[in-house]
Formats: sequence, C-alpha cells, structure tokens
Amino acid sequence: MTAKLFLHGVPDSPAIWRPLLAALDLGDTPVAVPALPGFIGPLPTGFAATKEAYADWAVAEAEALAAAHGPIDIVGHDWGALIAQRAAMLRPDLFRSWAVSNAVIDPDYRGHRIARIWNTPILGEIFMALSAPAKLAQGLAAQGMPADIAAEEAGQWANKDKRRAILKLYRSAKGLSFAHDWARDIGKLPANGALIWGEGDPYVELSVARRFAANTGVPLTIIEGAGHWAIAERPAEVAAALRDYWNGL
Repeated sequence: MTAKLFLHGVPDSPAIWRPLLAALDLGDTPVAVPALPGFIGPLPTGFAATKEAYADWAVAEAEALAAAHGPIDIVGHDWGALIAQRAAMLRPDLFRSWAVSNAVIDPDYRGHRIARIWNTPILGEIFMALSAPAKLAQGLAAQGMPADIAAEEAGQWANKDKRRAILKLYRSAKGLSFAHDWARDIGKLPANGALIWGEGDPYVELSVARRFAANTGVPLTIIEGAGHWAIAERPAEVAAALRDYWNGL
C-alpha cells in the first residue's frame, strides 16, 4: 500500500487534516502528517523559515517515508500545496503522485490581501500583534473551518515563532509570487497530479485552478459550496475525489 504524506498550510497545523483523514479511513496505510517547522513549537535552531527551507524540509520528510515504503502520495493544502508541488519538482523519484487543494504554483497569481500585508515590513508585524486568537477563531469558523479546529488553530497564535515563521515564509515568496522561480519549473512536476478546489475560495479563486488545469492537463475536482478549507468543510467529498484519483493510478 502506498504511504501518504499530508502537508498543512497557513495559519494551520496538522489538526486541519483530522476530518479528511477520518473520511479517508486509510486503515493500515502508513500516513505522515507533520507540522511545518515553527508552527506548533519553537522554530528549529538555524531554520530560515523561507519557502526554500520548507521545500527542503518536505523533501526530507518524503525521503524518510519513501525509504521505508517506496514512492509516496503527497497531499498539500494552501502553503502545504505549494511546498508539496515544489518537493515533487525537486525529487520526482520520491512520489507516486501529488494532489493539492486550494493553492497551486501559478506564474500569474499575485497573492491575496493578507499575503500582501504579511509581505510588508512593519505592517505585517502590526497585523500579527493585533490579531487576537478569539477573533481569528471567529474568522476561520465563519469561512467554513469546523469550530473546534478553528479554536485549536487560533490557540496556537500565542506561539510567537509561528507568527515569525509566517512572515518569513511570505516575504521569501514576495507575498505569493512565483513567476520568477518555482513557476518556471512547472514542467518538472510528475505526471500524476490532481487539483481539488473549494468553489468559493476567497484567497485563491477557482479561476486560478482552472487556468492551471487548462495549461497543464492536470485534472480538477471542484467541491461545490465549499471555501478555502474544503478539506475540513467537505471532507467526505474531498476523500471521494482522492480515493477515485488514487484508485486510477
């Protein structure tokens, strides 16, 4: 059985995968659901928290899993999707397939409003300082994240390293601009790829997914009535899409 590696995004943690993992019911399949460094604990000493550092970290996670089980299926959401795609570009030999939700490396995407704020020195720090956990929990739940997970994710906001890591990550990508580097390597992605998208995502609009699918031939599954966190908002539908995809490999 093919091992699975799940990478979460921003401002999340591995908790965001709980509804989907329950719906997938993977049984004895080896599964790894690591936290991005600095997101649920201190930033490791010497870890730069740039997009390149996180991509290298993901490759190392995939290497460990593949060493034990052979080529793996990687699934990423939000920043985890971008990191998953980059890891697959760098080390296609480690992956049987990749699947991403509500983020994709696209040369024409210019980021959402909050990404632009986080990319701006001083303004980003002010935003972080004024972001109260209770408000964050309300905002995440209002956008479809299950309330218990929203509260858990918001509670981690007290971790200053997490906020520092997010700012470093976004600034290393100039907000969310990949035209000058990662997007140039889209042709290096392994052939077995899939997009799964919440129809009403306000951060990365469905048009971005449709453009990527049209340009690359990667299949796109649209989760109707869902937003950015479709993986937790509509886990049964996302699980069905993943199972269909994996079964067809």
